[in-house]
Amino acid sequence: MLREYQEGLLLSARSFQSGLINTTYENVLENLDSGIMLFDEEGILSFINSQMYTILDMKRHALVGCTILSMLSHVQLSRAKKRRVLNIYRETIYKGKSAYEFVDEFGRYWRVSVTYGEKMNGQYLFVIKEISDYKRIEQTAYQNDNLAMLGKLSASIAHEIRNPLTSIRGFIQLLRPHLSQLGKEEYAKIILAEIDRANDIIHEFLASSKPSVPQVGIIPVSLLLREVVLLTESEALMKGCEIHLHPFAEDLNISVDVKQMKQVVINIIRNAMEAITERDDDYTGRIEIGARREGAEVRIFISDNGEGMSICTLDRLFNPFFTTKKNGTGLGLSVSDKIIRNHGGCISVSSKLNEGTSFIISLPLIQ
Repeated sequence: MLREYQEGLLLSARSFQSGLINTTYENVLENLDSGIMLFDEEGILSFINSQMYTILDMKRHALVGCTILSMLSHVQLSRAKKRRVLNIYRETIYKGKSAYEFVDEFGRYWRVSVTYGEKMNGQYLFVIKEISDYKRIEQTAYQNDNLAMLGKLSASIAHEIRNPLTSIRGFIQLLRPHLSQLGKEEYAKIILAEIDRANDIIHEFLASSKPSVPQVGIIPVSLLLREVVLLTESEALMKGCEIHLHPFAEDLNISVDVKQMKQVVINIIRNAMEAITERDDDYTGRIEIGARREGAEVRIFISDNGEGMSICTLDRLFNPFFTTKKNGTGLGLSVSDKIIRNHGGCISVSSKLNEGTSFIISLPLIQ
């Protein structure tokens, strides 16, 4: 009797301990920052944590007992989310991949990991986590590697190329009167224009390779932007664009290298002009420029109603050598980003196709 009683107590204790462990594990899974779904061997959802409900934008317990197929017809799941679930199923279960990465409609990066097979006793475990921060770090490292490579490349070849180009330009100018007599002056103009373009590319290589220390001075943002508008508004009018400079609510001072800062703003404005001219429909291009205070920073904004950019283009926008222009070098925004970072600031950009693009330059405010 005593032995049976002791065995009964031991069994009760083990059952109680097992319940505690299961509860502990469930609490851990509920509080992870990753979304988790577990399907049993029959394909029925047996567990889903709160983070996964948040990712799917659904109410608590709405999916328990569902299969993947029934999820695709669930009334609470949006069409975009259903399409995403279908893509995840196709890339992981159907194609046999253990991991799948994607970018959502808001530009956020996600990674889905799937575990199944004998080690899961026929069950399917899906884990989804946002990896936008990791992607940004990865992209920064990639940009730094490219800039280092660019510095070595440009420093070694720039002067070697410039010297013969200067000689060629001089001889073409000497031959220009003779070409004019033959009615071929247009050839000389084309050659000189292409030599000038080659020199501009070399200049951009050198500018992007030199981590020059800014020659800073304190300047009002209003004065800087007014000067930039004066320099660019005639070119904008020729391209059918209007530049609108917003009034300034207060005096905002920044400590910058004025020449470098003008280079950045003018580069972004010219990109806006090109984006506007790329649109097919007949409309008036408009470029909005202004500045405002945000805490201890000045935010300079430059927006346009041009053709806009896709998410894929935005992801690579500041990469050296990346360009969508026919005659672009892919260095303008890369150099601009480095200049702003050398001033202790940053550039952010948002864009929608056929709607336009907005750049924001954040710089420390001088009190």
